[in-house]
Amino acid sequence: MQPIIIVLIILVVLVFIALIKTIQVIPQASAAIVERFGRYTRTLNAGLNIVVPFIDSIRNRIDLREQVVPFPPQPVITQDNLVVNIDTVIYYQVTDARAATYEVASYIQAIEQLTVTTLRNIIGGMDLERTLTSREEINAALRGVLDEATGKWGIRVNRVELKAIEPPTSIQDSMEKQMRADRDKRAAILTAEGIRQSQILTAEGEKQSAILRAEGEAKAAALRAEGEAQAIRTVFESIHAGDPDQKLLSYQYLQMLPKIAEGDANKLWIVPSEIGDALKGLSGAFGNLGGGMPGFNTGGPSSNSGTERREVPPVD
Repeated sequence: MQPIIIVLIILVVLVFIALIKTIQVIPQASAAIVERFGRYTRTLNAGLNIVVPFIDSIRNRIDLREQVVPFPPQPVITQDNLVVNIDTVIYYQVTDARAATYEVASYIQAIEQLTVTTLRNIIGGMDLERTLTSREEINAALRGVLDEATGKWGIRVNRVELKAIEPPTSIQDSMEKQMRADRDKRAAILTAEGIRQSQILTAEGEKQSAILRAEGEAKAAALRAEGEAQAIRTVFESIHAGDPDQKLLSYQYLQMLPKIAEGDANKLWIVPSEIGDALKGLSGAFGNLGGGMPGFNTGGPSSNSGTERREVPPVD
């Protein structure tokens, strides 16, 4: 009984191993290369696949998703004989699993070497300044060459990026000094422009202020003159409307004389020539009033009465 049990156990194990080798589950976005006795048979796609156990074998499993591979910095000589270190990043995708397996031994190493040689050819025709400012041009040229060369390998290069372009240290110091000088120059120019613009705006503001002030003063003077003219017209019209006689005018004229002499600064004041007419008018008026009053004498030359004549002392 024991040999039979051992044989059964061996058969069960072989069947289990055969089932495992027969059923192949391929993940999504992956592919597997199947060989039969060392020769390519077919490519297994994602899902459940059946193969012949012990006859078919899985040669390689390939990821069909887009891959990102950074390459270390490579020394490259520019057209003006300067050595710069450039590191790149390649975005690629396997489109044909069979070609990626059989057309090239290691497509990663092949892409890296092709990138280095192509990059040296491109940078060799550019000077340093153009190299630093032509990243897009370099990326496009590098991608075109890589895509054309890797097509037969079943690889599609989607994108190429230059991570960094590092010139020599001495060149970096010179560039930094030049950039610093350019920044200082631009700052000085901007400062001068700001001062100039500020002075222009200040002058414009002062000009507008002076114009507005002059206009205000002119309008104020015109309004004052108009007010004084209106006041004179009003007084003139009031005087004419009241129809005053010469005697009242003479009396008012004499009342204004003390106001002319007011003030400590008035050391000298001029008596107008019209004061004689005013005095004559007043003397005539008082003479008429005194003729009807007893004992009043105007002091005329024809008066011989005994009334005492008094003189009014002058006012200091």
